[in-house]
Amino acid sequence: MSSPADFPLPASRPEPEATPHSEARVRPACILVVDDQPANIQIVGGILGQLGHEIVPAADGPTALRKLAVRRPDLILMDLFMPGMDGCETCRQIHSHPEWSGIPVIFLSAADDKDLVVRAMESGGVDYVTKPFHHAELLVRVQTQLALKSARDQLAQLAEDKDELIGILTHDLKGHLAGIEMSARLLQECVRRSGQADARVERLAENIACSGGGLLSFVKEFLANVAADHGLTIKLENLNLAAAAGAVVERYREIAARKQIVIDFQVSEGDATVLADSMALDKILENLVSNAVKFSPLGRRIHIRVRPQPGRVDWCIRDEGPGFRTDDHDPMFRRYRRLSARPTAGEPSTGLGLSIVRRLIEASKAELVLESAPGEGACWRVRLPRPSQT
Repeated sequence: MSSPADFPLPASRPEPEATPHSEARVRPACILVVDDQPANIQIVGGILGQLGHEIVPAADGPTALRKLAVRRPDLILMDLFMPGMDGCETCRQIHSHPEWSGIPVIFLSAADDKDLVVRAMESGGVDYVTKPFHHAELLVRVQTQLALKSARDQLAQLAEDKDELIGILTHDLKGHLAGIEMSARLLQECVRRSGQADARVERLAENIACSGGGLLSFVKEFLANVAADHGLTIKLENLNLAAAAGAVVERYREIAARKQIVIDFQVSEGDATVLADSMALDKILENLVSNAVKFSPLGRRIHIRVRPQPGRVDWCIRDEGPGFRTDDHDPMFRRYRRLSARPTAGEPSTGLGLSIVRRLIEASKAELVLESAPGEGACWRVRLPRPSQT
């Protein structure tokens, strides 16, 4: 429990050395002061009130929680020792509410025991001021935490604004680009069926379709990357890896055929059930198959195997492309990084695919292994766990 003698008497005016240019930098804030001694609240309020801060008093922990439910302050000054619910327990309860967890708590106490300081900080405090304190010390600690909170709030708002803008732009772009690509394909088909084929019109339509498709691919991967940045929601369930892989292969057979590439897909005998997220698994396999088709020269083969193993099931894809150089390994999983190999038919390459694959692999508790040498193609192995036997 605190006593009035623990605090210095407030001066009639702020001490000159107490506010070294800080008053102009931090706007007036709402500060909740929690202390079972009214005189202590009055003294602290007198010091901070001179800077224009609004002081909301609370005589104990439960009262502080009730006042928080009515109005959220910018900062909390908390007495460590109070009857009933002490400062540490009050701080823990405050931070157990997501809407209050970002409010900084500064502990005030006459106790200078290091164990108490650690206990206070572990409960969620951001600072600890021992009494009796100098006016300047309290003001600087308060202004510092208010400035930090203001900066965090601004960054959070900027991030929210950015996400909203990205969502609007990418949603509209996806719709327009899909329309452009579809219209170009329909134009090509109409020209062919009319019997009056114009090579120039066909070529222009193909260019429009390819450009639209490339931009649409980038937007989709960009959205997947943004989603990964915001945390992946993975729902692991029992899935048949052979069926999932077969669906992806069929999706890419026609695309591969345009480059005269044969996809050789085989499933070994045995149970191919794995524990994975269906959307994440599809995205992993699709990215790796897409890359194999994109970077393979015309007329080559892509070999895909599903191989049940003890405790896991492996999915392997081996291409006959240029492989990876040694200097590709470091930037391989970084976003927007282009590696030494280039698409063999002018396909778009965003530099996002492998970055997304790695994050999905990690979130899925799977394993990704690369075997490659320059000029000898690349072999990717995705090792997925089996469901636990209980």
